[in-house]
Amino acid sequence: MAEDIRADIWGNVLKVVAKAREPLKIGDTLVILESMKMEIPVLIEVPCTLAEIAVHEGDVVQEGDLLAVIE
Repeated sequence: MAEDIRADIWGNVLKVVAKAREPLKIGDTLVILESMKMEIPVLIEVPCTLAEIAVHEGDVVQEGDLLAVIE
């Protein structure tokens, strides 16, 4: 079952760490957001496979924007 991962805060996508179709485990970093001069990693909370990454480095995201889809 696919599940969306959405941004909890607004900010810039500083770095996309994971790659599509990559298996991920709990605690792996998906992307790193930068907001108010702080780096905020978006961490995986369940073992999964990254189906799709919806952002690129340098993108600006708002709270609730789609970051990725996991399976």
